[in-house]
Amino acid sequence: MKKLLLFLVFSFSMLFGAVNINTASKEELMTLKGIGEGKAKAIIEYREKNKFDKPEDIKNVKGIGDKVYEGIKDDIKTSGNTEIKSK
Repeated sequence: MKKLLLFLVFSFSMLFGAVNINTASKEELMTLKGIGEGKAKAIIEYREKNKFDKPEDIKNVKGIGDKVYEGIKDDIKTSGNTEIKSK
């Protein structure tokens, strides 16, 4: 059941242009390349105390460095609603 839920969340997220790292759920964060459960929890813990003002602020989260950031920078944002990708 958990795998099915993750699959559905991942499939659904493919329709969207970017994940808002200030508001995304753990499951939404886990759809990002290189972000597993541990890093998703770390992002949520960080944002409970700090706001992400710009996407590169995610590198302030322990375990997320330049390599992970480079893999997700086009898929994250810090404000607004999640945008639907145009086909």
